[in-house]
Amino acid sequence: MAVRHGADVAAGRLRGSAGVATVAMLALVALLTTACTGGGHSTSQVSPAANASTQASGGTAAGPQVSITPANGATQADPSAGITVTSARGTLTHVTVHTSGDPVSGSMSPGGTLWRSQWALDVSQAYTVTVTASGHGRTVTTTSTFRTLTPRQTFSTEILEGYGQTYGVGMPIILYFSQPITDKAAVERSLQISTSKPVVGAWYWDEPCNMAVTCAYFRPRDYWPAGTTVSFTGHLNGVQGAPGVYGYHTLTQTFDIGASLIAVGNTETHSTQIYYNGKLRYNWPISSGRPGDATPDGSYLTIEKANPVQMTGPGYSISVPWSVRFTFSGDYYHDAYWSVGQQGFENVSHGCVNLSPADAETYYNLAVPGDPITITGSPKGGTWGNGWTEWFLSWSQYLQGSALHEAVQAGPDGSTFVNPATLPPSTATAPLETAPAGNDAAH
Repeated sequence: MAVRHGADVAAGRLRGSAGVATVAMLALVALLTTACTGGGHSTSQVSPAANASTQASGGTAAGPQVSITPANGATQADPSAGITVTSARGTLTHVTVHTSGDPVSGSMSPGGTLWRSQWALDVSQAYTVTVTASGHGRTVTTTSTFRTLTPRQTFSTEILEGYGQTYGVGMPIILYFSQPITDKAAVERSLQISTSKPVVGAWYWDEPCNMAVTCAYFRPRDYWPAGTTVSFTGHLNGVQGAPGVYGYHTLTQTFDIGASLIAVGNTETHSTQIYYNGKLRYNWPISSGRPGDATPDGSYLTIEKANPVQMTGPGYSISVPWSVRFTFSGDYYHDAYWSVGQQGFENVSHGCVNLSPADAETYYNLAVPGDPITITGSPKGGTWGNGWTEWFLSWSQYLQGSALHEAVQAGPDGSTFVNPATLPPSTATAPLETAPAGNDAAH
């Protein structure tokens, strides 16, 4: 049987400006050579070999000539441009940024003559940049105090994942944007991921999408390693997502990937296999969608579960125990005590996967959002967006949805964008380590 309604969304909480999204996130931001922040001040020495980013003017013809952008006294500085510091006739030795907003980190050119901030600056925020440079026997110090603009339009971002929650090995990071995003590349560059175990993945943009005007999904190339802790930081404050439309908050979240729970249901053999941490644990009889209501093929993810769910449709309204949902349109793995006699022999459901009461309860107790469910053997193909369908796409197809067309390499120290062609090929096998190819096609 099936029920029709959308999926619940756990919203994100914002840090920085007063919260518009609703999920707090925790992420690691590596300060490369210089930083300073909130309420106080901090000074970092910058060596020519270090990495960092910042622009005003100072120095003399005989000594170093320092330039800082934004210039001293600016009141409408573009936060998306960040800070740039350059030094002629000398090298930068200290760059200090003082602000009551988010910390500022940056990187230095190899010669020590150029420093740039790593992320966009906060909107509506005051900054003081103090720079010391040495050369030709002289040391000069230059300061620029400026304020970033207050945008007329802003966008907010929410993340589906909840703080400290556990998700399945197929779970994408799902971001919802309140406004259309036209400069997707700028936003994508602001997104950072840290993982306790090495992960390769990519971002994919979707619009229109469920729950928002624009969505972005991060999916690993293959399923997450079980037991991975994931931390996300969206350095969105000051990013110009569309002409004149700026982000105004930094979004952070930390969540966990649990055990590997993989379900494969075959509508032709009327059976489902349940794999736990790479091993076949159960092989159960099922009854899937009857002719005209076929359960669609595809590699889906569990969305939510409830015990019971009130399912309604033409000619029925019934309270169904032990129900685990995998499409937005209302397909579930669930207890169907009324069809136990047909399970293993005949497809009689309205689109759901019917299980015996004991089997349904067992699966229900194991399942968390993001566990992969692959349906095979159906005469009906899956529909993109009817559920979390990111695994309908092959890795090459998924990369095409990135604004940068680059892969993301993540680990304990954060993430970097890389050319996908430089990555070693995947050795993952379906269905336990990745989704089967072409899984949403009808048979």
